[in-house]
Amino acid sequence: MKIAADHFPSTKIIATGSSTLGASSKFRDPLTGRKIEIWLTPMNSIDLTDFGRVDLDRRLLRGGLPPFFLAAEYPERDFQEWMDAYWAKDIQELFRLERRHSFARFAELLFSQSGGIFEATRFSKPCEVSRTTISNYLAVLEATFVVHIIRPFSTRRATEIVAAPKVYGFDSGFVCHYKGWETLRPEDKGVLWEHYVLNEIHARLQRRDVQTWRDKQHHEIDFILQKSPRQVEAIECKWSADQFDPGNLRIFRGLHPLGMNFVVASDVDESYRKDYGDMQVNFVSLEGLISALKK
Repeated sequence: MKIAADHFPSTKIIATGSSTLGASSKFRDPLTGRKIEIWLTPMNSIDLTDFGRVDLDRRLLRGGLPPFFLAAEYPERDFQEWMDAYWAKDIQELFRLERRHSFARFAELLFSQSGGIFEATRFSKPCEVSRTTISNYLAVLEATFVVHIIRPFSTRRATEIVAAPKVYGFDSGFVCHYKGWETLRPEDKGVLWEHYVLNEIHARLQRRDVQTWRDKQHHEIDFILQKSPRQVEAIECKWSADQFDPGNLRIFRGLHPLGMNFVVASDVDESYRKDYGDMQVNFVSLEGLISALKK
């Protein structure tokens, strides 16, 4: 590709590859300043329309890999085959990992606990490796875009959590597979909706700098996007808008007053605003959230 770019500078080249393509220094260095990377995530809301299957429950359960989403039957075996190919093609080519069983077990546990707080020591015993090895495994999974580490936002206040991140699996279908969910109950959809919202932000904004917020009293905001050093957008994900309680957001805005507040819910069609005292909250659809964040 470097030779082609040197000899034909006016010709545009599209190169697609696995998750490790961007992780390879051989790919990064020779084309510095002459390439644009586009992150191809699992299917987003626009893709559902393009595929003619705007079935959100199906998307949450099967995930966003097109063959899995479109299969006539639930593709249970395909999830394991995908993970086997991931180990063979993505991991062994770039990373010096030898204990396949331990790595696979760690990935399985992360998917089954996706969206939760990550503590490396909790995984050492079931994976039969050291805490340091667990941290290395996590770095590999993040580098290959199989998990997303959502790190805490803080301004180093004494009450804020600054170390423990949340970890999300890259695709809701794998989350359901490793949780053993073949049908979705109403209580399952909330955590999967968080995954879908995160995927939409990644796909439509091409941003990986999403953060979360928690304090030591267990108040929490799902996602934070920093607009400037002092201004941050707060995003709460709710399957239904009437599930929203402003308490956590009020505490957060007491510490970080500048920025917009969003509640993104699956049952909101047209955006509207509600005032909670002097705090304004925008209730938006997924498309409404992306439009507002792009502005």
